[in-house]
This record gives sequence, C-alpha cells and structure tokens, in this order.
Amino acid sequence: MAYLEITLQINDDKRAAAAGVYRKYKQPFLSQIAGAKSKELLIRQDDVQVLHGFESAEDAKAYLDSAMFNDDVVVGLKPLLAAAPEIRIYETA
Repeated sequence: MAYLEITLQINDDKRAAAAGVYRKYKQPFLSQIAGAKSKELLIRQDDVQVLHGFESAEDAKAYLDSAMFNDDVVVGLKPLLAAAPEIRIYETA
C-alpha cells in the first residue's frame, strides 16, 4: 500500500471551490486510475490535504503523470492555490 499526500495552501474563501474539485474527481479517480484504493479530503486550519491510497508507489507516481491529474485536477485547482502544492509519496511497511 502507498499514499500520495498533496498539501494545498488555499485561502478560506476558496476552500468550498477546492472541495468541489475534490468531489468532482473522487469517483472517476477511484474507478479509472490504476491501483487507486481511496481518496480523502483533510481540512486543517492552515491548509488542505488530499490523501490518495494506492496499491503501490508506482501507481501513485503514474497518477501524477496522468491526464486526469494534469489536465483536470491541476487545471481546476490552479486558480485557487495561494502557493505551490507539496507532494509526497509514502509506502507502508
């Protein structure tokens, strides 16, 4: 199992729009992306995180190169970001 964590700096007034992007692509992510297992939106006072679960780190890396991520998710979120996102991949032991 592996996790892709994307931390987003989004101002409070734009968080609802960011949640809309999350909701729009959650089901397509789970049904169309190879190795996708889960996707959760974590809202904190300082930032927003999207935690994606995958079968492997390779699946997580492949998602970052996918059309869905680059042409849909990134395009939808880009105008909402206050800073560049932080992207990390973790593997479970």
